[in-house]
Amino acid sequence: MPAYAVERDQFAGLDGQVVGISVDSIFSHIAWQKKDIGLLNYPLCSDFYPHAGVIQQYGLLREGPPLPGISERTIVIVDKTGKIAWVQQYRLDQVPDIDEIFEALRKINSGAQTAA
Repeated sequence: MPAYAVERDQFAGLDGQVVGISVDSIFSHIAWQKKDIGLLNYPLCSDFYPHAGVIQQYGLLREGPPLPGISERTIVIVDKTGKIAWVQQYRLDQVPDIDEIFEALRKINSGAQTAA
């Protein structure tokens, strides 16, 4: 997640905005940043109560083993019209490929320009 903070300008250059979301509480997010990864320069939303309400709507709540009750590690790109334009799930131990995300943004942007 710190990589997204470092590449914030590149996301902005591709008309992207990074927003994180997890089922953890706001207090957990603050502690995690302070003790583990450093403060993030983008919004990190808490889908804590009601538990995972938003994450469930996206179909990303893990309900079975090995860790039920958390979200799948997923990158979702929502286009300017509010529609989901790209989704990629990753194993929990896998770091999403930031270049893959940038390429998806480029394709979405070029498609939006051709459609206009």
